[in-house]
Amino acid sequence: MATIPLTRRGADLLKDELHRLKSVERHAVIRAISEARAQGDLSENAEYEAAKDKQGFIEGRILEIESKLAAAQVIDPASVDAGGRVVFGATVDLTDEESGDEVTYQIVGDDEADLKQGLISISSPIARSMIGKEAGDVAEFKAPGGIKRYDIVDVRYR
Repeated sequence: MATIPLTRRGADLLKDELHRLKSVERHAVIRAISEARAQGDLSENAEYEAAKDKQGFIEGRILEIESKLAAAQVIDPASVDAGGRVVFGATVDLTDEESGDEVTYQIVGDDEADLKQGLISISSPIARSMIGKEAGDVAEFKAPGGIKRYDIVDVRYR
């Protein structure tokens, strides 16, 4: 199994979700199944079917998270010293060459990505175009609206 890169924050979020699923959600769905069973005929019991579906989702998500954590390579961006190059975990300040807009992104694992918080996935086109570059370089990638070019202004590890 390939390793899955995660920041320390991303690993902690997955661990928290796993704990919540196992200690809260799993028990709640078991109670819902028991209550639905008590209503009698299961063949026409929508609450029972819904609870069983939810149980399947929860158990599947637990397995998925456990698998990801087992394969995780947890990287603390603050301890990375890549000599100013863009690597996993780096926070990068960019300027859009076309519009002049400035943006800041941190490159994180797929499960951690949240564009609204400035967290972009390592597998996204923009992140792949930046890997290995440093301040002063240009990151160019194909976006739905055409080719985008960003000047890399600064690279930090925090």
